[in-house]
Amino acid sequence: MIPTLGVESVELHGRLSVLLAPLTNVIPLIGAAQVAFINPPVLSLDFTGAANIADFSVINGSVRKVILNIINSILTLPNRILVNLDVNNDYFQTYLYPLGIIRVTVDKASNFAEESKGKASKFFSKLTRSAPDCYTEVTVGAEPEWKTKVKPNTTHPVWDETHDFVVTDYDQVIKLTVMDQDIGADAEVGLAVLTVREALMAGSAQDLSLVKKGVESEGRLSVSTQYFPFSPISDSFSIADHRAEGLICGLATVLVAGAFGIKGPRETLKPSVVVKWGPKHHFQTGIQSDAAGVDISNPAFNQNFRIPVTADLVGGGGAAPPFRIALMNGEKEVGGVDVPFAEVVGAPMMTLSDRFDVGEGTTVRACICLRGIGAASA
Repeated sequence: MIPTLGVESVELHGRLSVLLAPLTNVIPLIGAAQVAFINPPVLSLDFTGAANIADFSVINGSVRKVILNIINSILTLPNRILVNLDVNNDYFQTYLYPLGIIRVTVDKASNFAEESKGKASKFFSKLTRSAPDCYTEVTVGAEPEWKTKVKPNTTHPVWDETHDFVVTDYDQVIKLTVMDQDIGADAEVGLAVLTVREALMAGSAQDLSLVKKGVESEGRLSVSTQYFPFSPISDSFSIADHRAEGLICGLATVLVAGAFGIKGPRETLKPSVVVKWGPKHHFQTGIQSDAAGVDISNPAFNQNFRIPVTADLVGGGGAAPPFRIALMNGEKEVGGVDVPFAEVVGAPMMTLSDRFDVGEGTTVRACICLRGIGAASA
C-alpha cells in the first residue's frame, strides 16, 4: 500500500569552468583536467508518482538543498574535480591557489514593508504590532555561509557586521539574503547579488536593490566591500588591521600528494593522512584500501586543505603552533612530524614542499603554503 514515488528528471544550470593544465611535452600534452561550477548551480527536480505533489512543497526545497550541498562540496569553487591525464602529473604544479579575500560588511537594510514578515510573524503582529526580526545570510560561491545577528522588530535594521570570504575566482557571486526569523521556518525578505568583480569595480559602499520572488522591490540593502590579495611576503601578516571576529590575516594551504614506503601486510593497510594546526583545525584525506590499480604501500591522495590564519594564532604573543602531518592506518596514528610555522615562513615564497619523514622510513609528500594579506585594492 506504499505509494510509488521518484524523480523523472534532474537538471543543473550554471557556468562550468574546465581547466586544462599544466601543459606537457608528451601526449596527451595536458597533465590534468579540473572541472568546477564557478557558483552554486541551479537544480531542477521533476518528481513522479505520489511525490509529484512535492514539486511545489517543502519536500522539494529540502531534497534540493541536500543534493546541492553535496554537489557544492565536490564541484563548486573552491572545490574542483581533478582528473589526471598524465600518470606522472605533479599535483603541486596542478593546484590553483586562491586569489585573496573579499571583506563584506553588511551595514543596514531599509524600505521593505511589514508584508515581508513570515506567516507566524504576521499572525502575532496583529496582536503585538511587531515588525520583522531580520538577519542577513551571506555566501560567496561554495564558501561557508555566514549570518549576521538578528535585529528584532524593525523594518530598518542596522547591523554593521563584517566577515571575510576567500576568493577563488573574480566571477564568484556574493549572495546576500535578508531573512525574517520566524517560528517554524524563516521567511525571505529579499535577495541581493553581485560578483566579486562587480564589487571591485563599484568601490567600497554600495546600495543594492532587494529582489523577492524574482521581482525587484523597494527594499534596499547597504553593504561595503574591500578586496585584499594574498601576498607571499613574510611581513604580510599585518595583525593590527585584521584583528576582529570574522576576519583573517592570511591563509595556509596544505597539499597532500601521497605517502611512500608504508609498512605492513597489504590486506591490513587503510592509510590516510591527517593535517592539524592549532586546537581547531583538523583535516583528513580519504582512506585508501587495497584494490586493483592501487599501490597501497605508496598511495596517492592529491587532496588540499585550507586553513584560515587568524590573529589569535599568529599574533597572540606566543609562537604560532606547528603544522602536524600524521600518517594513519584506519583510526590509529602510525607516525607523524611537526613542521614549525617559522620554518614555513622562512621558506622561499613562504612555500615548503618536501617528503616529510613520519618514522620507520615512511614519508609523506606534502606542501605547506602560507599567504598573508596584501594592501586593499581601491
